[in-house]
Amino acid sequence: MVNQKSATAEIGFSHEDFAALLDKYDYHFSPGDIVAGTVFSIEPRGALIDIGAKTAAYIPIQEMSINRVDAPEEVLQSNETREFFILTDENEDGQLTLSIRRIEYMRAWERVRQLQAEDATVRSQVFATNRGGALVRIEGLRGFIPGSHISTRKPKEDLVGEELPLKFLEVDEDRNRLVLSHRRALVERKMNRLEVGEVVIGSVRGIKPYGAFIDIGGVSGLLHISEISHEHIDTPHSVFNVNDEIKVMIIDLDAERGRISLSTKQLEPEPGDMIRNRDRVYDMAEEMAAKYREQQKAKQQGEVAEAPPAAAVLATEEEAVEIPEAMEIPEAVETPEAVETPEAEALPLVQE
Repeated sequence: MVNQKSATAEIGFSHEDFAALLDKYDYHFSPGDIVAGTVFSIEPRGALIDIGAKTAAYIPIQEMSINRVDAPEEVLQSNETREFFILTDENEDGQLTLSIRRIEYMRAWERVRQLQAEDATVRSQVFATNRGGALVRIEGLRGFIPGSHISTRKPKEDLVGEELPLKFLEVDEDRNRLVLSHRRALVERKMNRLEVGEVVIGSVRGIKPYGAFIDIGGVSGLLHISEISHEHIDTPHSVFNVNDEIKVMIIDLDAERGRISLSTKQLEPEPGDMIRNRDRVYDMAEEMAAKYREQQKAKQQGEVAEAPPAAAVLATEEEAVEIPEAMEIPEAVETPEAVETPEAEALPLVQE
């Protein structure tokens, strides 16, 4: 009979050697890694996951989805194998913390960037409003619609629960900013049925020192003060009142900025008719618009035949009247706390 000591000597492999071998081939896990794991225990506020580490990893319920989760069973099933994001290093018990939410978050930003590159129109339901605008979710991410980019006559608070078509204005994962425009989506849809040189009937929705905003079929166009009449006007208030119904001609359609520029000046049979004889302007609007289209066509043909030198083009641009970007998102949109999050480890909370 071979005793235990001689057997150990012959094999040359002790318990200490076995433990060292396990350590040698133990996988090293780091925060930021994405690993495969199997659910082996679901708990009331989380789950234990086998990822091949010495100690089972743990995923808390708040890290199970980018959306609200009330119970772990909504997301995970026992013995299910899937990908997990390693959120933190091992704690004092040697346990790693995992996340599914991080994976969904990264993939959501990737999808949103793709949608922006395609200039896609998306639809989303408003779930909250604040003094700055409205909040929606796109691919699970919180998005912000500035008040200046909401085209509706409804009060903002009445928009909660309403689904809106939206275009992307800003997609910035680093700053956690997702800014969208309802107005751009409506303008684009409307633009598909509008043409430069077309006469439309609209209603004066608002008056500013630099011009009037005209509602044409649910979208806003800007009638700049310089395009009201050939004669000088001190203020648009001297010509229009809110809710006036007027005829205007479309002189520019800017899909990228979501802007429609309008004119009544180009419809005047005689300079100053918009001030002294508005009915005549409206009666002859189609005739004047036809002349405008012919002039524009002749101008374009002339430009093609003989393009002006670069210096002349530059001079023309410098002399042009600069129309205020009143319909555009400000450079610094006041983004609510729900949209921006500190550049810390935590992602924006989407659970309510």
